[in-house]
Amino acid sequence: MIAHINGRMVEKNPTSIVVDCGGVGYQLHISLHTFSNLPQTENVKLYTHLLVKEDAHTLYGFVEQFEREIFRLLISVSGVGAGTARTMLSSLTPNQIKEAIALNDVATIQSVKGIGAKTAQRVILDLKDKIIKVYALDDVLSQSSNTNKDEALSALETLGFLRKQAEKACDKVIKENPDATVETIIKLALKNL
Repeated sequence: MIAHINGRMVEKNPTSIVVDCGGVGYQLHISLHTFSNLPQTENVKLYTHLLVKEDAHTLYGFVEQFEREIFRLLISVSGVGAGTARTMLSSLTPNQIKEAIALNDVATIQSVKGIGAKTAQRVILDLKDKIIKVYALDDVLSQSSNTNKDEALSALETLGFLRKQAEKACDKVIKENPDATVETIIKLALKNL
């Protein structure tokens, strides 16, 4: 019903903002991703999604259309509500979510607070085909399906390192040595952790 709102931002919090549009203040619930990308100026344009329930009408705002598309895909999954989708978009960027779904990366989706293994698997199962079809992801799939990296990551996780830190370290190693073996990736990543 409401596709976007263009107006003056009169209130700004990490979880919501109020936009004055023709004398009416619209409260929009936002993710941390949108919060960090809000312009410094008072005038803003946010893409919106209106969620209507029997007890409330809630307006969600997004700085970019792509984030709104990912939000809509996420809430289409059984068991994922608007709150969970917003938490996912606050913990991960829309691109990270898109790639995690395309690459069957259950661990990344499960790293979001409140998402269990079953929900993460359901998100991937329900959305993988849509994501691959809508966003031509052949290049992402070939580039990211580095099995040496995956093995090194699981080894580092077993050693007790957090996945995000281990992934950064592994990515750095692979950038410098694209053909590194699993052992090399682990050794060099350990130096960076």
